[in-house]
Order: sequence, then C-alpha cells, then structure tokens
Amino acid sequence: MDLSGLNREQRIAVETLEGPVLILAGAGSGKTRALTCRVANLIDHGVQAWHILALTFTNKAAKEMKERTARLVGEQAAEDAWISTFHSTCARILRRDIEKLGYQRSFAIYDDDDQQSVLKEILKKLNIDAEFLPIREIQGKISDAKNRLLSPDEWFMHTGRDYRSSRCHDVMVEYEKRMRQLNALDFDDLLVKTLELLADHPPVLQYYQDRFQYVLVDEYQDTNKAQYELVRLLTANSRNLCVVGDDDQSIYGWRGADIQNILDFEKDYPDAKVIRLEQNYRSTETILDAANQVIAHNIHRKDKRLWTQIGEGEKIRIYAALDERDESAWIADTVHNLNRGGEKLGDMAILYRTNAQSRVLEETLMRAGIPYMIFGGLRFYERKEIRDLIAYLRVLVNPSDDISLRRIINVPRRSIGEGTVEQLAAHAAQNDMPIYSAMIDLPPELGSRPRKCVLEFFTLMTKLSALKESMELEDFVQTVIRETGLRAQYEKEDSDEARSRIENMDEFVGAVAEFVKASEDATLEGFLENVALVTDLDRADSRREYVTLMTLHSAKGLEFQNVFIAGLEENIFPSFRSVDSDDRLEEERRLMYVGITRARKRLYLTHARRRMLYNQERFNEESRFLREIPERLTEKIGKGIRPASFDLPAARQGSFRSQRAPLTGRPNLPAAGGAIGKPRLTLRGTSLDAIPGVQKGFAPSKARAESEGAMDRLFRPGDRVLHKKFGAGVVREISGSGAAARIRILFTAYGEKEFALSIAPIVKLED
Repeated sequence: MDLSGLNREQRIAVETLEGPVLILAGAGSGKTRALTCRVANLIDHGVQAWHILALTFTNKAAKEMKERTARLVGEQAAEDAWISTFHSTCARILRRDIEKLGYQRSFAIYDDDDQQSVLKEILKKLNIDAEFLPIREIQGKISDAKNRLLSPDEWFMHTGRDYRSSRCHDVMVEYEKRMRQLNALDFDDLLVKTLELLADHPPVLQYYQDRFQYVLVDEYQDTNKAQYELVRLLTANSRNLCVVGDDDQSIYGWRGADIQNILDFEKDYPDAKVIRLEQNYRSTETILDAANQVIAHNIHRKDKRLWTQIGEGEKIRIYAALDERDESAWIADTVHNLNRGGEKLGDMAILYRTNAQSRVLEETLMRAGIPYMIFGGLRFYERKEIRDLIAYLRVLVNPSDDISLRRIINVPRRSIGEGTVEQLAAHAAQNDMPIYSAMIDLPPELGSRPRKCVLEFFTLMTKLSALKESMELEDFVQTVIRETGLRAQYEKEDSDEARSRIENMDEFVGAVAEFVKASEDATLEGFLENVALVTDLDRADSRREYVTLMTLHSAKGLEFQNVFIAGLEENIFPSFRSVDSDDRLEEERRLMYVGITRARKRLYLTHARRRMLYNQERFNEESRFLREIPERLTEKIGKGIRPASFDLPAARQGSFRSQRAPLTGRPNLPAAGGAIGKPRLTLRGTSLDAIPGVQKGFAPSKARAESEGAMDRLFRPGDRVLHKKFGAGVVREISGSGAAARIRILFTAYGEKEFALSIAPIVKLED
C-alpha cells in the first residue's frame, strides 16, 4: 500500500507488524491515521481481517476507525476485522459462551437507572436505610471493586472493615445474586465476566487467542486493570500487541484508569518497539512550546516533545480579571471580535475545570447574544439538583404549578410514591383544583401512611410559604435548601458527584446574591423570571453556529481554532483536592496539557483576583500552571493585574461615600444597538479622575445641568459610561426630562439596567 503520505515515525509504526509495539502518540500527531494504516497494512501483507482486533473506548472512535479502514481495504475486510469498543467486544464474546458461567445468552445489560432499581430493592430487603448507605455511593463502590477485579470479600478486606463497610459488603453480595437471578449484567460486568470466562474455560481462551493474532488498543493510557488483563490474556501466545496512547493525556484516574499500564509497558514487554509520534499537525509552535513547558514539570511520564511545521503563530493571551464577571465579559467580547474578524463561532471553545463555573459564562454569553452549547454536562440551570431547587421555589410562588409539584413532592424521598401522587392528581382533577389544594382536601381512599407523609410535606411547604414574605431573598433560598433536605441528601453521600451537586447549590445561592445586589427590588418572582430568561435556549439552538462550553475532561480528543481556558487559579485549577497529592497534582497538570493542546491557532487563559464560586468569595493566587508557561510565549493583559479603585468626586459621594469598589469596565463594549464594539478602554489601578477620556469637571457640570433642568442632555444613546457597581456600559435610551429623567444602560456582564438619572452613580467616558 502507498505510505508516502506518512511521516517517518508514522511509517515505522505502520510497518512494524510483529511483536509488542508501544506508539507514544502526542496530541495532534495523527495517531488515528497511523492506527488505521497499520490495520490496512496487516491485511495488505496477507493477514486475514478476522485475525485482527482493534479496541477503542468510544463508539465514535470505533466508527471513525472502521470507516477509514474501509476506504483503504474495502467494506468487507473492515467488517471482518473486529473494530469496536471494549464493552462491545466483551458483549459479543459473552453472547457466544456466557452459558458456561450459568447465565443465558439472552442476558440483559443494565444501565445506571436499572442498577439503582435493583439496589433499592436490595436495601429494602436487607433493611438498610438509603440515608445510611446512599445508592449512588454503593454504585461507585461496586464499580470501583469490579474495575480493580476485587470480589465483594476481597473489597471488604481492602477497606477499613468497619460496620458501614460490612453493610456495603452485604449489599454487594446480594447484588451479585440478584443480578444473576435477573440474568442481567451491568457495564462493568461485561469486562469482569469476560475475564472470568477466559480464565476459567481454557478452550474458550484458546479459541480467541487463535482468532485474534493481532491486537491493537487505542488510548491505552485510559485502560483500567480489567482492560489490561483482558488484553494481556488475549495476546499471551501471539505477543502481537500494538498499543497507542499518550501518558501525558491520562486524565481519568478518578474513574479507574491506571497510568502505570502505559508507563510499565516496557517492563511487561522488554522486547517492545517504542515509537514516538511527536510531530503535531494541529497547533502553532507557541502553543506547543507552552504545552511542552507545562507538562515537563511532571515526573512520572515518558519523555517526548511535540513540534510542528505550522509556524510560530500568535502569543498566548493571559487575561487577569477583577472577578468572574469581568472574566466572562472579556471572553464574550473577545469571542465577538474574533467572530467579526472572520472566525466561526463553531471554531471556538470555552473550557473550565468544574461544571459550576459555567453559570456566569452562560449568563454573559446569553446577554451578549452569543449562541453557545454545553457539551459533556448539562447547562447549569438544567442540572437535577438545580431543577429540583427551582421547582420548590416555583411552587412557593405559584401553588398551581402541578408540573413542579410533581417533581419535588418526593424529593428528597419522603415515602410519597407514584401511586399516591396519582391518587392526589385524580382527586384534584375530579374537583377541578390543583394538586397542591388536594393535599388539604385529601382523597378519602388514601391510606393512613401516605396520608401522614403528604400532610408532613404540605406542612413544610406552608411553613416555607409563610417565611417567604418575611426573609431576605438570599436567606430564604438557603432556608429552602436546608429545610427541604435538598442539601442533606447529598451530604450523607461520600462521592465526587454528591460533592459536585452541593457545590452547584452553593453556586445557585451565589446567583441569588448577585441578583439581589443588582436589583432595586429583589423578589423571588423577579429572580425566577430572570432565570427563565437566562435559560431561554430558543435563540442559541436555532442557529447552526455556536460556541462550545465544556469541562476540560470532556474536551479530550477535540480541537478548535480558538480555545479559552477560564478559572486558572490555585484551588480551582489545580483543584483544592489535588494540591496535597503529588499523583493528583500530576493528573491536574496533564489536564492542563490536554486543554492547551486543544487549540490550533489561538489560546486564551484567564484568571481572576477574586471569584464568587459555590457562594463563597475566594481570593486565590493565579494557577501554578500559568507560572509554568515562559513569559516569552505570552501577552499579559487585564484590569486584575493590580487592584483598581473607584473614587466618586466629593460632590457626588452621598450614600456611596464609604464604598471603594474596583472598576469593572470592559475592554470591549456593546454598541448602542446591542452589538459589541471594538476595544476602546483599559482601566488599571487608578481613580476616575486619572483615567484618560473621563469627562472632567463631572460634578460641577452635573450640578449646573440639574440647576438648569437639562440633566437629560448630558447623556445620549451610544455614550459610553462607567457605573460604580456594574462597570462600563453603553447608554441605550434617555426618557423623561429634568428631575424625572431616567437612563437605560446596557452592561456587558449584567444586561440592561434603568436608573433615575439624577442620582445614578455614573460618569461619561470620552472616546
């Protein structure tokens, strides 16, 4: 076959057909091309296609590899070779021989929801309170045990062997029995049962060892112990194993991936041929230099250095923001400018470490009119815990909202089953009233236990409804979270997912606090309306072009012309859970490496001097990962490089005289019609009087204007202004005149606000 299109290292990888081979493929180095060409070259050298097994981690990767192979050797050969995911391959093996393990070939494959239903049944049977052993936690422990190939007894021996672990062990044992009774396997079982089949039935193992003479594994750095053992068994005789991976992109240790599998490959196979694919076909020299410099700080890695012939490219912009609002506004403005300069929105991605960081970014993009799409996670206000909380608030505002009531009547669990809800709904329909009213006038056929549970829920809602009018909004929302048990249900669960849900609820309270600060009359009704507007997806979803928002973990394997990585601060990225562990810190650094190498053309890195996250104000240093990038590669900009102050002229101090807030002006402002204009303003550590372009003699001129009744003539639509709290903005409209004049201003990060012109704490900025 024609290999002229491959570089030297790719060609060596394709032509080395026998024995163990380790292909260390750096980001953007063309590994998929090398892998598919290798499959095609095996067939071209007389290897029957059905002797080839190629294992991947995603259906998308398997489909791409099969399609590329078909183009090289034809549809039939690509079909005869087994090119599929680990789980699909194992399911195929088990369908043929699982009867040897006591199952039927018609076994079901259970997903997470099915698994939870089985565990609920088991907890009830064993008389174990789900609050004592949350189902999500048990799921995680079962999966972890299977990934490490530990039986329930072995798992128990490896734990602290306390009472809680003992009860969890009992659940694991019962779970195995029940799944067998149901003739069902979960996803982890597909691997474990295949290994059990091969280990306990030598003829079956011999059959597959003879069949798969050549085994290829993609993304080898992401394999866990079960996958490692499966590959080792299948290739024990032929030893024709080719693994492709990049230890610098091993970022899934938290879900069982073992980086030692790739680091120790040469120990497992001392005669292995090691090939390094270091030429990058994706990114500029500057971006690759930064990636190389960062990852070089890791100790446990294979030595490699990415290079490219693309050219030097632009410097990396590092924006120092005052806060998360400033950060998101700068990102939105930069996105708009890139788009106006010809860059497609679909070629832009905003990456972040945790899902909770997306909230402010989403709100700002929505207000700036920039369509976006969340990948690898839900939009902030669509996450379960947030939807549950919003449903409570909606019912408290509108008791006729049956949809929201149905959602939360048994969340957290309070023994109000679906049957009880249907009885309430039928009774409500029969009497032409909402379900909320049916909780007062209960259907007579309702049993004593559900009657008691429903009345307890109604009492809770009545209590909260009474508190709504007497409490400050932020305090009230926190009370709802506490009194309903929304937070407590996750505090009892020892898992990363539960902690993430708690953090998201704290972030929601932070959104409420921001709404209160930004509103003259902050009500629960107003906040819910604001949320509804922010999460209106019609405009974003109706367009073909959108900016991609995703976590860094979700971005692996993707690439974009322009990449923003937000929130580069200590304790956020790297996360606070990793800074005290060398292994975790190295994985965080690999995650940064993955983020950097997603960018083809431009890379933007942002951090904030202060940040409200999880409803806590944080003052973190810039991330160590930023300091690991040489200054020669970067351009540092932003208002957060040092503190700024906002000094109102003496004649305008009034009720603001004791406040000194940082400037929150934007380097790029929306024009009068709503479009974002070109960069006009940079503000750094100085008072208003020292800023070039601020209209001088503001207080005297304003006083004269007031005395002459011409206050409204000081400002015109399109004028750029600076507000004490909301930062820079553009005047949209002046209405009324004299003392009754009002001004409407569009702020990039806060949307439109209207003020009484005579008392608005604003100054005019000259071009």
